[in-house]
Parts: sequence; structure tokens; C-alpha cells
Amino acid sequence: MKVIAFNGSPRKEGNTYTLLQTVLKQLEEHGIETELIQVGNRNIHGCIGCGKCRTNGNNRCIFDDDIINECIEKIVEADGIILGSPVYFGGLSAQMKAFIDRVGYVTRPERLLKRKVCSAVVSQRRDGAIAAFNSMNNLFTISESIIVGANYWNLGLGRAAGDVVNDTEGIENMKNLGDNMAWLLDKIK
Repeated sequence: MKVIAFNGSPRKEGNTYTLLQTVLKQLEEHGIETELIQVGNRNIHGCIGCGKCRTNGNNRCIFDDDIINECIEKIVEADGIILGSPVYFGGLSAQMKAFIDRVGYVTRPERLLKRKVCSAVVSQRRDGAIAAFNSMNNLFTISESIIVGANYWNLGLGRAAGDVVNDTEGIENMKNLGDNMAWLLDKIK
């Protein structure tokens, strides 16, 4: 079994990264292979709604000069997917929004996310986590994915890189999320 996490933060090793790594470490303790892919510091085209991904029938976006097609291939191979984003101006990062739009448009017709075990993780300073959390989960709900939660919303508090480790409840929640994902993946397999 394999879970792939996509870090939508432009800060490669910031608070979102720390939260995702906490979940992935917990999954690894259950014997699940993991991979983290950094998308937040990459130039990602926004979806232009051209529909070529659907008419071409190859599960690829017409834009082939960024990371999205590679990410789609990884998603198809994975059993579980985690999306992570910091809160920017009350929502998710621009890179994660472009990621969701493009991945969603390509994967929906073929139902490539159907019954994959998925979750969203958010780092925030003060507010906006639920809006970002819901935006990422919208991809999963419309794609027939199975969303895993924890004992609270999957978020952590911190401003400067590394601050989130001081959010004891947030870190424990990420561990709980990893345990819940591992449990569900085991039940499905």
C-alpha cells in the first residue's frame, strides 16, 4: 500500500510540510509506503477548461510543462492521497488551487480517485483553515473518494516555519489521522 502527500505550500519545509511528515511517519509505522511531493513552490498552470484532457482520453492535461501530469500518474498508482496547504488570505495556496482544478478535471471522467483513501491537512496562523480544508475535501467528495478524519479538523497552528511543532493538539491529531488512514487502508485491502 502507498500513500502520496502533496505539499501545496511554497515553503518547502514549513509548517504544512511538518504536519504532512507527521502523518506520513505514522503511516510508515504501520508498514505503509509513503511519498511526499512538493508542489507549492512550482509553477503550475491554472485550468483553462479547454476539455482536451477529456477528448484526448489519455488522463493527461494538455499542459505538459509542469508537474501535474506526473502527479496524476502518482495518484493513479496510490492507495491513499493527502493534500496539504497553508492558509493564504483565508483560503488555500494558489498552487494547491491550480493543482486541485487540473487534477480534478482530468481524473473525474474516468473516476480515477474513486474509493481512494484521502484526507486534507491545513496549517494556519489564525483563521481560514476550515475554508482551505473544505476546498481540498471538495475534490475528494466529488470524486467518490473516501475521506478520513481524525479527532479534530486536520489542522495545525503556527506562523514561522517550525512553530507548528508547539501545537501539541495539532501534532497529536496528525498522528491520529495517520492511524485512521492506516486502519482504513488495511480494512479495504
